[in-house]
Amino acid sequence: MHVGMASVFQNPKKSRTDRDVYRNELKLADLAEPLGFESIWGVEHHFTDYTMCPDVLQFLTYMAGRTQRAQLGSMVVVLPWHDPMRAAEEISMLDNISDGRLILGLGRGAGKVEFDGFRLAMDESRARFVESAEAVLTGLETGYCEYDGAFVKQPRAAIRPAPFKSFRGRTYAAAVSPESLPIMARLGVGILIIPQKPWHEVAKELDTYRTVYRQVNGVEAPPPISAGWTFCDPSAERAREMARRYIGGYYHTVLDHYQFQGDHLAKTKGYEYYGKMSEKIAEYGTDTVVDYFVNLQVSGTPEQCYERILDIHRRTGNSHYVGVFSYAGMPYDEAERNMRLFAKEVMPELKKTAPAAPAAPEPAAAGKDVRALGF
Repeated sequence: MHVGMASVFQNPKKSRTDRDVYRNELKLADLAEPLGFESIWGVEHHFTDYTMCPDVLQFLTYMAGRTQRAQLGSMVVVLPWHDPMRAAEEISMLDNISDGRLILGLGRGAGKVEFDGFRLAMDESRARFVESAEAVLTGLETGYCEYDGAFVKQPRAAIRPAPFKSFRGRTYAAAVSPESLPIMARLGVGILIIPQKPWHEVAKELDTYRTVYRQVNGVEAPPPISAGWTFCDPSAERAREMARRYIGGYYHTVLDHYQFQGDHLAKTKGYEYYGKMSEKIAEYGTDTVVDYFVNLQVSGTPEQCYERILDIHRRTGNSHYVGVFSYAGMPYDEAERNMRLFAKEVMPELKKTAPAAPAAPEPAAAGKDVRALGF
């Protein structure tokens, strides 16, 4: 299994200066390659302290110059917020600078504060994403962008520096709502899993995605990439405590950033699934859903973290695990200790894990609980 790490640049409640957050996160990113992580990932978000990385490709370009071998992953470039012509140029430029080390991750976004800040209508996001993805992905294969859609109007223009190798097989997309997975299959891209729903649901949706992918593309779909908020500690008891504090703290920032307590998602075209999530949060209460999210992630002793990731692998057939080791205002020393222990004790065993076909999807548990309702 390929093992990577991600930097998310969180500063909840402005507990420190943004500059201090950047200095600490960049120190952790600098440790990735020497510790043996095979890729470094960044995420794109805007305007709040949820994730202060407004340009993931710029961050990855910086890391390209500080590394020799590590691949560079975007988790994700949110295409509706970008001009697709410029996005294609920036992607090709980074790939040229890094000698082809880019793993391209794409998405459509779900933060109202971000769509509002860019003066874009959220209910257009799915259509904008599809048009932009088609323009960018075709352009990266042909060397030029040309598109005539409802939202993207691009006369033929060359991408320079020119792409020098195919992005097929190294392009992924985040897909939370079930309706998005067939779209990604038709685009011919892999799936990036951000754990936030029951694993039996993820497995079932991946099965549908693989069927559509096979029908459209005539070949098997690539294995997915799975990310996970990770806390590794020699003590199982301390790991549980720290996971509840920091992974749970991270999910509180998710609830705030995406405004899940509101009703706007249920009323926005293309975000009906997110609206149902908001309803479940209101029904079960914040503490219950925070605990549920924590239990979806990876925490515990090195042995427990290893077994948890193997369980994810059995369910999804993922080829990559990308750990997030610093989040929710975690002190730098704690984050570094977390990352170093994982790299020393867990990662070598994961790298020995051979690819495996995912298990058949499990049925949802009976009874009216969060799991059965598909939160």
